[in-house]
Amino acid sequence: MSKLLIVESPSKAQTLKKYLGKDFEVLASYGHVRDLVPKTGAVDPEQDFAMKYEVIDRNSRHVDAIAKAVKNADAIYLATDPDREGEAISWHIARYSRARNCSKTNYSSAWCFMKSPRTRCRTP
Repeated sequence: MSKLLIVESPSKAQTLKKYLGKDFEVLASYGHVRDLVPKTGAVDPEQDFAMKYEVIDRNSRHVDAIAKAVKNADAIYLATDPDREGEAISWHIARYSRARNCSKTNYSSAWCFMKSPRTRCRTP
């Protein structure tokens, strides 16, 4: 069973990989992954105000790596920061993966990581 953990920052990904070991693949989103399409009508009032998003250019290679890993994962854990920004990043990753038919599994409920000593970290 392959497990994928997605976090926001690459330094957090490296640290968590040390704790979680070889059972997990840990990737970073490098922040936001999508944004509203600029200047071309990102909100469609005729379609119940549907939003039109596009992948942010500077993060496209990270998003592609996440999408590839999602295809091969049996379990996917979104562990972004516990704030509105982190919640938005997780939402965009999940929606993007589903839209590309990458995900063959459901996403887990969000994990929340706070600073804690190594002895208190556990895998699910």
